[in-house]
Amino acid sequence: MTKLPSGLRVVTDTVPGVHTVALGVWVGVGTRHEDMAHNGVAHLTEHMLFKGTKKRNALEIAEVIENVGGSVNAYTSREITSYHIHLLKEDLRLAIEVLADIVQNSNMPEDELEKERHVVLQEIGMSNDTPDDIIFDNYYETAYPGQSLGAPILGKADIIGAMKRETLMDYVRRYYTPGRMVVSAAGAVDHDVFVAMVAELFNALPSDTANGKAAAHYKGGEDRREKDLEQSHVVLGFRGISRMDDDYKAMQALSTLLGGGMSSRLFQEIREKRGLVYSIFSFHTGWADDGQFGIYAGTGPDDLPKMIPVMCDEIKSVMGKVSAQELERAKAQMRAGILMGRESMMSRADHQAKYAIYFNEVPDVEKIIGKINAVGEQDIARVAGKIFTGQPTLAGYGPMEKLEAFEKIAERLAG
Repeated sequence: MTKLPSGLRVVTDTVPGVHTVALGVWVGVGTRHEDMAHNGVAHLTEHMLFKGTKKRNALEIAEVIENVGGSVNAYTSREITSYHIHLLKEDLRLAIEVLADIVQNSNMPEDELEKERHVVLQEIGMSNDTPDDIIFDNYYETAYPGQSLGAPILGKADIIGAMKRETLMDYVRRYYTPGRMVVSAAGAVDHDVFVAMVAELFNALPSDTANGKAAAHYKGGEDRREKDLEQSHVVLGFRGISRMDDDYKAMQALSTLLGGGMSSRLFQEIREKRGLVYSIFSFHTGWADDGQFGIYAGTGPDDLPKMIPVMCDEIKSVMGKVSAQELERAKAQMRAGILMGRESMMSRADHQAKYAIYFNEVPDVEKIIGKINAVGEQDIARVAGKIFTGQPTLAGYGPMEKLEAFEKIAERLAG
């Protein structure tokens, strides 16, 4: 990693023997940096940066990469926005130049904004038609009510429909600054050559500002929404821990052994032994200062009264004892996930960029695997006891008549 005088960090991972390079700009900004009155500005900005610059129109931005066989994409999350390209190594400079152009010179034409606003409204509508999408929005809004951390990444339709061009331009000026950015590349790339190109082309970024993000204030509670569907969708979760916490790997191992695969406790007990669900899994999401641990399940309405008690029993049992065998299986899955991911150039570029944003250093894979290997049975019991004794969050969507009262579920977990 090289830090340029502007504060922009440049990270590379040279992989011998490959013919391509994956690269992009990762910005340490996302939904939680929004003003609630402008919810969705991070995501709409991500769309609009592809819609025209002083040099290229929207079609030319797409064509210039696809003409050489490359692909370009982007994503917005709660804390990070990414713009990335994958193409042949001989076209590296072209990719850097395009990325620098859209990040620094986007002019967000009014006619394109009108069209893209409509596209995002279509995306929101599609999400609202997808129960296992909408329930997660409901869940996060319940866990962090009235906060940008809990607001939907796509934004609210009424806010998006009224969002002005100047709001987007101001967002870029305030947050797309060098101190928040990482330019990352993996594959057929020479570090010094790449740094020189980035320093030359990323030369018009706005000055860093003191704009930050609001602190996370987890509350929890219940959001239960009746909908005429075939299945009842449920997310039961708790406040987790941040990426910076020393117990982060133990928390990932806990999620893996509880609901991370076909051999996990939840899958075996609720799907395989009892046939109560088609889909059930646990997840842990870590941010800079907070996190969320949750379990998602989709089941028939008549099976809700049987599923919830078993789910609660499995949560309570993992606070007691886990076997050495299931812990080792969870750690093997984690190690394999990291190493398999390194076979993808884009996965490498994405991982190291995020690591630089959160930790301001290059990831050491052997060190990360060492932390996974160091997780013991007592660590699982400790982190489980820490999070599962806290206030839960429950989101339900679909036929809800047979879902137990929130207070009854909380009693089961406490009992």
